[in-house]
Amino acid sequence: MKVTLNKKGDVYSVYVPKKDMEQIVVSIEQKGAWGGEFTLANGWVLEFETLDEVPALPKTMEAKLLTRGE
Repeated sequence: MKVTLNKKGDVYSVYVPKKDMEQIVVSIEQKGAWGGEFTLANGWVLEFETLDEVPALPKTMEAKLLTRGE
């Protein structure tokens, strides 16, 4: 799914356009320099591609929904 990832200060947020939903990232299980599993405040866990460097944000990216936290 396409999402927009943003960062303000030390806080990441994810906007999901198809759901018109923005959520704060509450934890990151990082893999590599950047990427891995991002857990959102609503319980969703999204997996982002592992990158060799931190991308410039905000950025629209592909993410895989691993769980809805239900």
